[in-house]
Amino acid sequence: MLVSTKKLFQTCYGEYGIAAVNIWCMEQVHSLFRAAQKANAPFIVQTTPVARKYASSEMLLAMIAAASKIYPDTVFAVHLDHGNQEHAFDCIESGGYTSVMIDGSHETFRANVSLTKSVVEKAHAKNIAVEAELGVLSGIEDDLVVEERHKKFTQPSEVETFVAQTGCDSLAIAVGTSHGAYKFSGKQGLQFDILQEIQTKLPGFPLVLHGGSAVSFEEIQRINGAGGQLGTDARGVSSEELKKAIALGVCKINIATDARLIWTRVHREFFKLSPAQFEPIIPGKAYMDALETFNLEKFELLGAVGKATKIKSKKYGKR
Repeated sequence: MLVSTKKLFQTCYGEYGIAAVNIWCMEQVHSLFRAAQKANAPFIVQTTPVARKYASSEMLLAMIAAASKIYPDTVFAVHLDHGNQEHAFDCIESGGYTSVMIDGSHETFRANVSLTKSVVEKAHAKNIAVEAELGVLSGIEDDLVVEERHKKFTQPSEVETFVAQTGCDSLAIAVGTSHGAYKFSGKQGLQFDILQEIQTKLPGFPLVLHGGSAVSFEEIQRINGAGGQLGTDARGVSSEELKKAIALGVCKINIATDARLIWTRVHREFFKLSPAQFEPIIPGKAYMDALETFNLEKFELLGAVGKATKIKSKKYGKR
């Protein structure tokens, strides 16, 4: 059942988190929908501009639509991740998405407000929700002075004005994570003092955590054991951090890097251990199984298992 992210957040706020999983291939779509149906967990399917260019938006949306028929008991939303104005407008006009993200985080505050507001106006006219971003999600190094580090974080003093002036439906915040395999450096972690202050400023308003992958050390070791050369000092967001963040208003947790690491591990090990093989279906099935297991574990961690039933009972419509 296709629903809006707004409906998902109304149900989950402060109780459990919604996994927002980036997809770019058939194996990921099957794994995600199959796991969600088994767990009876709501989720968000995300496509990035890069994935839309790689596979084509039509192909990605067609796979999602097919999966919704193959796994009819699923409850999910379809979201554009990290779009610019052109990407967001295209998704709004072409259909298939229940929400879009406009990323104006690298603009000035005023320019970010103007850009976000322009997307909100078009999206809301078609009953599509909008996620905005305030603060810069980049690598945070331990050796930066406090003033430099905090310039990268979302400023709690700005969030009320930003949400009021833009009319956005959820807000991605920068509280210490980054994209990619290297979430934190050294002892750097989520800045819960900032997150708590933001929740105080925006009580009940859905917050979004980008860079929410765990970056399993075991996966990295197995990749390197099969010929990879990934750094071993990578660290993602821990289970304890995610649970604490959910209690402080984080409704949506973005996950992408973990799926890439699993893909790399499965294929590196397959071709190392089976050098005479060339059948793509064999590692493809192994990847689907491994990613399904990962998704099931993530739904359990976020507290989302069994929660799809509650959303279905409310008989929400598409939007």
